[in-house]
Amino acid sequence: MPPAVGGGLAGSELRPRRGRCGSQAARAVGPDVATEATARSPKRPAPSSRRFEAPGRWALLALVTLMSFATRFHRLDQPPHICWDETHFGKMGSYYINRTFFFDVHPPLGKMLIGLAGHLSGYDGTFLFQKPGDEYEHHSYLGMRGFCAFLGALLIPFAYLTVLELSQSLPAALLTAALLTFDTGCLTLSQYILLDPILMFFIMAAMLSMVKYNSCANRPFSAPWWLWLSLTGVNLAGALGVKFVGLFIILQVGWNTVSDLWHLFGDLSLSMVTVGKHLTARILCLIVLPLALYTATYAVHFMVLNKSGPGDGFFSSAFQARLSGNNLHNASIPEHLAYGSVITVKSARMAVGYLHSHRHLYPEGIGARQQQVTTYLHKDYNNLWIIKKHNTNSDPLDPSLPVEFVRHGDVIRLEHKETSRNLHSHYHEAPLTRKHYQVTGYGINGTGDSNDFWRIEVVNRKFGNRIKVLRSRIRLIHLVTGCVLGSSGKVLPKWGWEQLEVTCTPYLKETLNSIWNVEDHINPKLPNISLDVLQPSFPEIMLEAHMVMIRGNNGLKPKGNEFTSKPWHWPINYQGLRFSGINDTDFRVYLLGNPVVWWLNLLSIALYLLSGSIFAVALQRGARLPAEVEGLSQVLLQGGGQLLLGWMMHYFPFFLMGRILYFHHYFPAMLFSSMLTGLLWDILLRLCAWSLASFSLAGHVHTLGILSLLLGIAYSFYLFHPLAYGMVGPLAQDPRSPMAGLRWLESWDF
Repeated sequence: MPPAVGGGLAGSELRPRRGRCGSQAARAVGPDVATEATARSPKRPAPSSRRFEAPGRWALLALVTLMSFATRFHRLDQPPHICWDETHFGKMGSYYINRTFFFDVHPPLGKMLIGLAGHLSGYDGTFLFQKPGDEYEHHSYLGMRGFCAFLGALLIPFAYLTVLELSQSLPAALLTAALLTFDTGCLTLSQYILLDPILMFFIMAAMLSMVKYNSCANRPFSAPWWLWLSLTGVNLAGALGVKFVGLFIILQVGWNTVSDLWHLFGDLSLSMVTVGKHLTARILCLIVLPLALYTATYAVHFMVLNKSGPGDGFFSSAFQARLSGNNLHNASIPEHLAYGSVITVKSARMAVGYLHSHRHLYPEGIGARQQQVTTYLHKDYNNLWIIKKHNTNSDPLDPSLPVEFVRHGDVIRLEHKETSRNLHSHYHEAPLTRKHYQVTGYGINGTGDSNDFWRIEVVNRKFGNRIKVLRSRIRLIHLVTGCVLGSSGKVLPKWGWEQLEVTCTPYLKETLNSIWNVEDHINPKLPNISLDVLQPSFPEIMLEAHMVMIRGNNGLKPKGNEFTSKPWHWPINYQGLRFSGINDTDFRVYLLGNPVVWWLNLLSIALYLLSGSIFAVALQRGARLPAEVEGLSQVLLQGGGQLLLGWMMHYFPFFLMGRILYFHHYFPAMLFSSMLTGLLWDILLRLCAWSLASFSLAGHVHTLGILSLLLGIAYSFYLFHPLAYGMVGPLAQDPRSPMAGLRWLESWDF
């Protein structure tokens, strides 16, 4: 049998490290295989060389970290204007500094950290972040960019340490670090005020912590074991606290934990008390601790953002009452609804908003050409309606007339205060929703017809009961057609100002779409009550926030000139994203992965599936493999399997999503494919060297292979680095452009 060559896993690197936790790679292949491999290896290091092994590892880690920080912080100040989504997340950082409430579809942790970084670096929160291309001028923006670049730079040493733990191979870890260091896509995402580097930081930190506590399995309940297990929980909370896609790394850690507990349950040498301790430890560190930290981020979020802002309208009236500056905060309004009151009517469905109308008409061919009625998320004078009796035009606010309260079952008329048109419906079909009726504004100065009459009903109340502001959940039944006023939640085209469709549905089942409440209430003839008693509890606030975020996520649609993509585009690097600039005179930054890195990753996934299947079948059939090959195959299947699972967990769920998708959503999965590439090619080259052991140059095959890959990746970065660091001059379509020869796909529009 040929001896092992090239050192590494088949030889000295399979030894458990001298320390408090054994290596995961050594445990993967088992003590017998490791011992046999070590005995057979002709390259066992001399005792004197072991003294230099640990310093060498630390020196290499320092070099990797230095290269990572150098590439991420190079030209960080360029361009000195807003790029891509900096307009959103920089603005949200400003909101935190100014304590102004806003709405976003993502959890708050990432934006809070951006705001904190800006505050600590001297940014005062006064820049407007209106649109990409706006110059920062004298405003301090480098602190926020630097914070994101710092976390983005840490991805490389984290990936290096993860692969090193899984494979115990320095070349595999070094190759992984090179793939990520010299990827133009990861570099670009790390240099701007975005959530992506923060999200990927927590994902990689959770993965590293997980493999570290796995490697401590031979010392359960020791201090390092508790440390890494707890850090895993902390990083899971961080990943989910930045974006909901952090759920994918939670699922991966959960799968690893269930598998680990199942293995412990089958170990008959352990008592059930010990198994119970293991279960309790994981519940505490991987469920209770993350949930507590995740909840704490929301507590801080709501405590800091205590001033009224652009996000108010997405939330319920009771929620808004807690925001300083909101018209409901510390407000006193009449408790019961009366005729003549000026009111706003808010949908009970979260993130739908207020019943709204404006002077614009429905276009030709869209039902009757009458005044549009929509729902609108923001406070506006066009949200105001006057509640009147259906059969009289007398002024209910006349001091000589007694107050008449609106009661459950009354037939009413709602007159739009700004245009004096009545809320109206008829048998014309709604603009977007089939089999629903159109809702319009109709009439002149409050005079219309019988299609303006609505019966007001309170959910689960008896006829004759008064209607309470904020607390009564009401429905409006059209008297002529029998349909129910509701909002479909569908976004109208540009003629409807991209507001939400209001319809009258003939389906009378009670749903949140057709339930409303009265929010603002102005009536000088009525006494006021304080709204403080209506403020919701923290659990109610948190539940509502999540419902609004989930609905907002599902409703995301592309805006004009936005480059959306499909999941199958991503691994092949089919199309990038313009971060900055369009014309040849602009400073252009283009988000595109280094094609050499990305296509190598794609090839590696295919090779892993092929080689992994071969080894899995051979081992399952009981084939007697040489000790060196068996050791490498176990690392390939177990270490590589974890990385392949991570790639799949962070990629395939996007095929099931109905929301709008962008190229940058693939980058967490790309981290795992790069780690798999580093581990796979190291093992393949070692197997190649082992199979050629009878040749004189066999010992150099592994070294030459790794060096060739490193040099090729570095050279490709040299070619494509202008994509990340910025380009000025002719576009790539122009033969005079220095990037002309690098436009390898027609879909690349840099």
